[in-house]
Amino acid sequence: MTQLLVNIDVDDLEKAIAFYRDGLGLQTGRRLMGNIGEMLGSSSPIYLIEKTNGSPASPSTSQQRDYRRHWTPVHLDFVVHDISAAMDRAARAGAKLERALQTFSWGRMANFADPFGHGFCLIEFFWLGYDEIVAG
Repeated sequence: MTQLLVNIDVDDLEKAIAFYRDGLGLQTGRRLMGNIGEMLGSSSPIYLIEKTNGSPASPSTSQQRDYRRHWTPVHLDFVVHDISAAMDRAARAGAKLERALQTFSWGRMANFADPFGHGFCLIEFFWLGYDEIVAG
């Protein structure tokens, strides 16, 4: 089995730790090399890595890190038991609601951006979750 680790670049590690702790209910884990904060409490550990705004994103691209809102084809979904409470908590911690609460056959979902420009969703599943789609 392959272990999944989630890494999120941020420009302010302390602010990021506070957001992911207070806004999403994760617990602070270890501190690594001074600029990496480990967040626990989800199905995979999340590592917040402090990288300067404007620094090169990779040696193989001319792109630079930019913490304004940006789009990427990869995002995180946080499954919660009470989406209304989770939405309020995330907003109070600095998340920006980008799409209001939607209801689907499998559950409810709201789209947000964290204070570092990364998109994420809060999801509250009904009964079978995504399996509701194939079980029907």
